[in-house]
Amino acid sequence: MPRFAANLSMLYTEHDFLDRFAAASADGFEAVEYLFPYAYDAAELRRRLDDHGLEQVLFNAPPGAWESGERGMAALPGREAEVRSGVDRALEYAAALGCPRVHLMAGLVRPDAPPVERAQQRDTYLTNLSWAAERAAAVGVDILIEPINGRDMPGYFLSTQAEAHAVVREVGASHLRVQLDLYHCQIVEGDLTTTLRRDLPTGRVGHLQIAGVPDRGEPDRGELNVRHLLDVVDESGFDGWIGCEYRPRAGTSEGLRWLHDYWSRRERST
Repeated sequence: MPRFAANLSMLYTEHDFLDRFAAASADGFEAVEYLFPYAYDAAELRRRLDDHGLEQVLFNAPPGAWESGERGMAALPGREAEVRSGVDRALEYAAALGCPRVHLMAGLVRPDAPPVERAQQRDTYLTNLSWAAERAAAVGVDILIEPINGRDMPGYFLSTQAEAHAVVREVGASHLRVQLDLYHCQIVEGDLTTTLRRDLPTGRVGHLQIAGVPDRGEPDRGELNVRHLLDVVDESGFDGWIGCEYRPRAGTSEGLRWLHDYWSRRERST
């Protein structure tokens, strides 16, 4: 049965961040994810998790100057030292929070970059990922890479599932996996049922995320049939988490009917 994690960067924004853990637990979530933990002391975040019976299942490594528009550095030549320092910091938080996954963002590149420059970026990306995955393996953590659509994040280095899986295969590290966000995938590629049935059995997908398309609201609104997609995930035997990374149209709890309906349907069928 699919397991769901509340993304605290997007859900429960009607509460202060540290109060979102309690709100997520009250709505039945057993796990959380979010973008970055670094503004908070790891011990305080650990206490919030423990107080509300939650697992931390994902966060991102430091992305560079986020407020200035940077979206990662792993594919940017010349930023290797920052990438490695950021990975080490992320792994310290992962250890404190018991988090088994860290997303390492690739960064923004010029879409019109010449082939030589693009090749340098890819070489840098592979080298950084290989180093990060080896470092993470030593402490039992997976490094994740995520294709992101160019409408929401123009210029992001990685945009398709094929690219991501090719990178994972080429690096060949057991602790490097793909983060499959069905929102991004639908915008870039579509054909989600086939993608899930093709890629989940490979074992290369370490985490799923969902949101409605096209506006990134609740996943039961818009062009996706979320009930069908969740059934496909269930049929695949995927045993990871599905992050609810969307922007509620009104209050978060008020918009969770899709999830409670799904839970109720599954209970009736077992």
